[in-house]
Amino acid sequence: MAPSKRTSKAAAVVEAPAAAAPAAPRPRLHKLRISNFRSIGPVPVEIELDDIVVLVGPNNAGKSSILRAYMVAMEHGSNEGKLAQDDFPNCNIVVTNGQFPTIELETVVYDKTAPGEKWVRTDPVTNEMFVREKWTWTAPGHPDKVGWDVAAAAWHTSEGPWGAPNVAQFYRPQPHYVTAFDKPEDQASKIVALLEKAITNRVKEVKKTGVGDGTGEASDYERLIDSIKSLQMLIAVDAVAAVEEIRAELGQMIGEVFPGYSVKFDPRPEDVSDIPLLKAGAQLKMGPDDGIQTTLDRQGSGACRTLLWTALRILSDRPTGKGANERPNLLLMDEPELCLHPDAIRESRRVLYDLPKTNNWQVMITTHSPVFVDFSRDNTSIVRVERCANGVVAGTTIYRPARAKLDEDDRLELKLLNLCDPYVAEFFFGGRTIIVEGDTEYTAFKHVIGENPTAYKGVHIVRARGKACVSSLCKILNQFGSGYSVLHDSDRETVTSKKTGRERANPAWAENGKILSVTKAGRTAGTIRLVASVPNLEEAFFGEAADGEKPFGAIVHLKADNTVFQRVASLLDALVDTTKTIPDGAKEWATVEELSQAVQAFDQHLVAL
Repeated sequence: MAPSKRTSKAAAVVEAPAAAAPAAPRPRLHKLRISNFRSIGPVPVEIELDDIVVLVGPNNAGKSSILRAYMVAMEHGSNEGKLAQDDFPNCNIVVTNGQFPTIELETVVYDKTAPGEKWVRTDPVTNEMFVREKWTWTAPGHPDKVGWDVAAAAWHTSEGPWGAPNVAQFYRPQPHYVTAFDKPEDQASKIVALLEKAITNRVKEVKKTGVGDGTGEASDYERLIDSIKSLQMLIAVDAVAAVEEIRAELGQMIGEVFPGYSVKFDPRPEDVSDIPLLKAGAQLKMGPDDGIQTTLDRQGSGACRTLLWTALRILSDRPTGKGANERPNLLLMDEPELCLHPDAIRESRRVLYDLPKTNNWQVMITTHSPVFVDFSRDNTSIVRVERCANGVVAGTTIYRPARAKLDEDDRLELKLLNLCDPYVAEFFFGGRTIIVEGDTEYTAFKHVIGENPTAYKGVHIVRARGKACVSSLCKILNQFGSGYSVLHDSDRETVTSKKTGRERANPAWAENGKILSVTKAGRTAGTIRLVASVPNLEEAFFGEAADGEKPFGAIVHLKADNTVFQRVASLLDALVDTTKTIPDGAKEWATVEELSQAVQAFDQHLVAL
């Protein structure tokens, strides 16, 4: 006769879970789907996790809700995993059509035996192994959790991988959630926890004869752990009679209720992995070297968050050399740029992007600062969160470097562009984007916008700071599928060498073909407008060669001549609204031949003058 559910649960209570961790690395988070949670509606929002995930979007778009969803999924067995009525759609727990708050989590696993083979799907192309879990809240409080049964190709009705919540947590990254406005005491406790982890890692590395001497001698910390294990084993052996007596009595009582069942008691005396190195209630103090140092609750918000970055930097700058059994970490942080000096913001970005280099961290942040976007990194996903008119989160669009098919030249150009202009990434935050080649176009358009900011609200002018970078930026914007415009100089096919006075091929002309190629799909779909100043903005609109202080010259012309101002404004209008006519001096083009003909016509007109 098969045991009942009640019998199985009783046995699970007294039978301790296996202590040994698998030899394979811990699973890493791969994908999250959220529906009917706070401002997220019935259409699921899906996030793919990379080493670094940067959530961008306007205020109240739902970015923090996504971070919270990760935390809820990770801590579903604790109070952090409880949902309140405010977390339900429209704050109403009486929902229709089964639209309950639901969170799905997909992880990459490296060992089928840990979750159980029935839960593991193997990708036939990449051979990566995935496990899917789902949490559903039908009422405030804890959720019901189930797993995706691969063999049945359906969600299981009552079970999930890894078993009980406390066991399942052992196999997932440990979340560290830093909200935008944590209390100073909460920030202090998180910093102390990070520092304790760093101290423990350092102590494990220290050998009696020096660090990294290659002798293989156990560290003082390892010998201490071994001593504790030996002492525990000694005590356990001495107490074996008492242990057996208690086990027999417990087994007899269980057997009376559940015939045929017995109890095994494993004290696990040798299971010692870490010991606390800081006293409970350890404090951090800060202040001038020659003055009074006070606790963090008396420091400014900028100081607290800077100290948090310092703790993270300690962890990121020195990888732990961890074993496969060490639990990974997931950092969830709201707006890391808050209360920080510009220099500290740049340093914070470096720390965050370097944190996963330890192979022990994943990072997800929300931000309103383009400084935190580095699209030249391979390990980054930029996710734009957007809302519908009714206030419900409509979904997300994702940029990943691998999908943009950036080559090495693209990466170099973008890296240099990031260094020169940290605000170039503003286009990730939404609005109508116009890519311009250089400073003259940027300055001229910014002046026009400044004269009538209301008319150009939401328009982003992104300067590529060189023609070679225009196509690289186009590759990035193509991933979002939204419309944008490009304005670049056509240039001439040949130039005169200053050294020899001879004609030679103009390398800038070759860039026209690259720009044409990367914009082809969008031009066909009507979402991209490609326009060239013939042969450049200065000659076409200001009537002078493109030499000297070009941006300054542009402002002078725009202020002195209203006709020039109106022509440049009409060019900007045509780039913002693709239904408007492009003024003389610029050309919307679709083949290199017609661009060449436009340049020839311009030069012939100059000769005629």
